[in-house]
Amino acid sequence: MAAEVVTKAGSGDPRGGRDGSRPRQGRRWIEQWEPEDEKFWAESGERIARRNLIFSVFSEHIGFSIWSLWSVMVLFMGPEYGVDPAGKFFLVAMPTAVGGVLRVPYTFAVARFGGRNWTVFSALLLLVPTGAAAVVMTPGTSYSTFLVVAALAGVGGGNFASSMTNINAFYPLRKKGWALGLNAGGGNIGVPVIQLLGLLVIGTAGAAQPRIVLAVYVPLIVTAAVLSALFMDNLGPVTNDTGAAVDAAKERHTWVMALLYVGTFGSFIGYSFAFGLVLQSQFARTPLQAASLTFIGPLLGSLVRPVGGRLADRFGGARITLGNFAAMGAATAVVIYASAERSLPVFLIGFIALFVLTGLGNGSTYKMIPGIFQAQAVRQGLAGEEAAAYGRRLSGAAMGLIGAVGALGGLGINLAFRQSFAATGSGTPAFVSFLVCYVVCGAVTWAVYLRPVARGKAAAASEAGEGAPRPVYAEV
Repeated sequence: MAAEVVTKAGSGDPRGGRDGSRPRQGRRWIEQWEPEDEKFWAESGERIARRNLIFSVFSEHIGFSIWSLWSVMVLFMGPEYGVDPAGKFFLVAMPTAVGGVLRVPYTFAVARFGGRNWTVFSALLLLVPTGAAAVVMTPGTSYSTFLVVAALAGVGGGNFASSMTNINAFYPLRKKGWALGLNAGGGNIGVPVIQLLGLLVIGTAGAAQPRIVLAVYVPLIVTAAVLSALFMDNLGPVTNDTGAAVDAAKERHTWVMALLYVGTFGSFIGYSFAFGLVLQSQFARTPLQAASLTFIGPLLGSLVRPVGGRLADRFGGARITLGNFAAMGAATAVVIYASAERSLPVFLIGFIALFVLTGLGNGSTYKMIPGIFQAQAVRQGLAGEEAAAYGRRLSGAAMGLIGAVGALGGLGINLAFRQSFAATGSGTPAFVSFLVCYVVCGAVTWAVYLRPVARGKAAAASEAGEGAPRPVYAEV
């Protein structure tokens, strides 16, 4: 999110603009926004931010549903479609890849066009992949056509980046963990909701009626766009800062956090897209049986994401993230055992636990990002609003890169499953590789943000006057 919130002095009215800031047309532009000012926040800021959060969540929710559309469409694709399991895994990987790439330009769009304006446009854009899927979902369509149409659904993945950029600008640092967790969690729930709808359609109308799912979402997309237009606001002080993006790309913490986000969000979205296919391919579940289980993990993972943010606000994101990766490793070990033994009940216990843990980790890692750059500002001797502005600038830019890389982690998971099933007919080798990833992520979290020796050396260096000490990140 290469966007910066520039706080301005001037009118006490948040819709003011007497401070000489760049003019904007329309009543939905707010030209003064100072969320770190507690008086401003109590008098008007919190109310406005909450309203924007509510409708941002709804729009992002629909975006996630369309992004994960093909995890449902493949359940309708029986033998008459002529697509094998490996081909289906590649098909659901396409939206993941496109969504990850689009997150970068979507982060710049908020400042360029306004958060409200871009939310309206990006919501309406979801009509394209939905309509295209309605046209091609029939036996006899070429596999290449399916790939192209599935790729169009990637626009739903871009919505996450612009939504998080927008909400990040509305909230003060002390509230970001909860607000960003709620925004992301509400969006993530779009995955199990569309999967539940797929279950309902398969269970009532049969596996030959995928267009019913699409018909439900067309009016929802229009509703999201209309509500965003009526009730959301644009923040005039949010400006694109390409220099911040360059600076963030040079920061090692950006790439460290990108790795950790691959382990949490990449796992969540990758597993969400692949779960039903794994059940069909490894445990011979019918489309109805798979659909009746597929939604459970993504639903629980989405619901606990705000909890991860709240725990990180209270105990420190690094601590929660480290414990989370340890638990993810243990859950993956259970899944590997169940996969090798073909035990569906044990497999479901381990896999659903993984979903819950990915949700907690999503919240805690995203909370870490603004805290890390705030600590960087303190390390450089900044304080007060100057430190807060530095932290907002770098964390906003870093979030865009981190979100994009994290989404591409979902692509890696689906490609790993594709190769695993193509080579062995089982997902076990893929799960072994995921276990290695979680061990690496946990080790990196400890080494960079929690290692006691590093904190001790920093304190000694500070007492000895040997330059700026390394910041302590345990509380971020």
